[in-house]
Amino acid sequence: MRMKMKTLEVNVFGVVQGVGFRWFAQQAAQKNNIVGWVRNRKDGSVTIQAQGTEENMANFLTTIKKGPGFYSRVDDVEIESIAPFESNVFAIRY
Repeated sequence: MRMKMKTLEVNVFGVVQGVGFRWFAQQAAQKNNIVGWVRNRKDGSVTIQAQGTEENMANFLTTIKKGPGFYSRVDDVEIESIAPFESNVFAIRY
């Protein structure tokens, strides 16, 4: 049986830059077998493009919504389905 894949763009708003959020997202992605990338945006938010199975993606999003902890704060998360892409890693983009 083939697992249903989800491909999402996730925009995270709050105190998410300068607090290790990209590294945190990369660790969460690797733990949940998610591929894609994360990068900071000029407006202070973080954008993630992520692809994985429905179950893994649900676990990844739960982690992302919590944030890395003490110095960070996730105020809002916007999630949108996007076209699938080819990748075998989860990268931090600069």
